[in-house]
Amino acid sequence: MGNESGGPSLKARAVAYLSRREHSRLELRRKLSAWSDDPAAIEAVLDDLAREHWQSDQRYAQVYADRTSARQGAQRILGALRQQGLTDEQLDDVRDALRATEAQRAHAVWSRKFGQPPADPREYARQYRFMAGRGFSADCIRRLLDGQGLPDL
Repeated sequence: MGNESGGPSLKARAVAYLSRREHSRLELRRKLSAWSDDPAAIEAVLDDLAREHWQSDQRYAQVYADRTSARQGAQRILGALRQQGLTDEQLDDVRDALRATEAQRAHAVWSRKFGQPPADPREYARQYRFMAGRGFSADCIRRLLDGQGLPDL
């Protein structure tokens, strides 16, 4: 596979990907592996990009969280970031920021979808499932649906 065709180098390809949007190291490794059979060459390019601040998993995590936080809870966002190869230590700042705004974000999602408290246990369960599917914590959902977690707006 390699770069026999005289096309762009691995680093040029990686920079092109990164110029469009942030990528995690794992995601970038996957994309570059289509262009090279040499894992050592890919790792060297990734190390160079990280050293030169072109690629940063922490920056990727922050951008991803900013982009999805209006629609999703902390659990779902953090799970997606872990699947991209980020460690719990890399996610500390993002986790803290998401948890600090969880109640407000949950209320915004809930009010767009439902707008009124559940009238019966069946509706309570339906709203609960929806919010849980979006990745909000059980405690946050219970407070919201019981009317205790509404932010002062």
